[in-house]
Amino acid sequence: MINSEGIHVDPTKIESIKDWESPKSPMEIRQFLGLAGYYRRFIEGFSKIAKPMKI
Repeated sequence: MINSEGIHVDPTKIESIKDWESPKSPMEIRQFLGLAGYYRRFIEGFSKIAKPMKI
């Protein structure tokens, strides 16, 4: 979302990531990282958080 204060993440999108079921396979990990990676600019330290999950 863009407004006079800048760019912000839609709160409903944050909820979908928070409610995402824990990945159980390499494919599910890739899917989650793809979704979360879209918002990496808003997640401080995203690369450090995601690094252990990369296959």
